[in-house]
Amino acid sequence: MKNLILSFAVFSLLVGCSSQDDQKAREQANIELVKNYVKAVEELDFEAMGSFLDEKYMGLGPSFGDTIYRAAAIENWKNNVENLYEKIKYNKSKFVAVTIAEGDNKGEWVANWAELKIKFKGEEKEVTIWANVNYMIENGKIARSLTFYNEADALRQLGYLIVPPDAVK
Repeated sequence: MKNLILSFAVFSLLVGCSSQDDQKAREQANIELVKNYVKAVEELDFEAMGSFLDEKYMGLGPSFGDTIYRAAAIENWKNNVENLYEKIKYNKSKFVAVTIAEGDNKGEWVANWAELKIKFKGEEKEVTIWANVNYMIENGKIARSLTFYNEADALRQLGYLIVPPDAVK
């Protein structure tokens, strides 16, 4: 009986360790996926960016109501690369894998916090923003992203004035 209990305890320990190792390996693979996506963004390689997105990809943000799907996201990046961005650099970029066990956002996620420097074509100014993007990973692809940054601050850095409607009467 002692041997049976000891065998069961060892088996349970091995299964638990194996499960934790599998989880760590998936988390690391998810982080590497997002790092490769970020590298494609820095290289302004919209075709590579698209290769990391799941067919049912949905991006949300940065503003409430901003939602984009895979085909439109790739076309948007293509337009931005060809007409808007000269350079994007992720500085102070940090990544963490998180698993949400239940609810609407159940799944494996990678959060990225970064300081981004963006140089626009034809502009002398650079914009620096703090950005947070959370990526849901499914089957080795980015299935969803939630993006947060201060759009008004980016516009201010470009020289736009933001005034209340009452001030322009």
